[in-house]
Amino acid sequence: MTEMPTLRRPRPAADEASPGAPLRRLSLYQVVAERLRHMVLEGELAAGSRISEKRLCEAFEVSRTPLREALKVLANEGLVELLPNRGAQVTAVDPAEVHDLFEVMAALEGLSGHLLVERASDAEIAEIRALHARMLELHRRQRRQEYFEANQRLHRRLTEIAGNRVLLEQQGQLTHKITRARYAANLQQGRWDESAQEHGVILAALEARDAAALSAAMVEHMRRTGAAVLDGLTASRR
Repeated sequence: MTEMPTLRRPRPAADEASPGAPLRRLSLYQVVAERLRHMVLEGELAAGSRISEKRLCEAFEVSRTPLREALKVLANEGLVELLPNRGAQVTAVDPAEVHDLFEVMAALEGLSGHLLVERASDAEIAEIRALHARMLELHRRQRRQEYFEANQRLHRRLTEIAGNRVLLEQQGQLTHKITRARYAANLQQGRWDESAQEHGVILAALEARDAAALSAAMVEHMRRTGAAVLDGLTASRR
């Protein structure tokens, strides 16, 4: 396990997905959950590994109560498994589940595309254009981690603008699992380049307010990403 930063007190935090959103006060267990989620998604806590409550409590300087509450949150997201009387462990990345996840996400992206054309304001489209430009700059500079963080913000913002709370909730839950699979797959440079180009197609369709083209572009982008992730997972197991 890599060295972990100390978590001391609950802190106010801005929702990165919503520019201009007011600060929200996080409970201690939510702060712990955010850090644990980050560690799982980036592989700091390896798939299948047991979670040492004692070590995490010492590293974060918290009691077992907020840690266990945080583990329940991650269990609901499918990132950890709670073992009766045996603590918890990080769930394995199952290629069959990853295939199913991307299949569902592609369908949700198609719906999101149609809703976006109906509901996005000119100002919101300009916001997406700015986020896209930021992503391209990060791609040009080969800032992979920052690019993927910006990519997540952009996709989250697209779903918010689509204006369907159930869609937003479902995509948020699935995105955690997909993000973890993407890290595990270690996507290659070629797919990163293709993905950046596909985002340009998505933006163009949104600016043209072409619902059919936007929906198709978002579905194809998710389909191609899913195929690349599955290929990467297969290669990593050889």
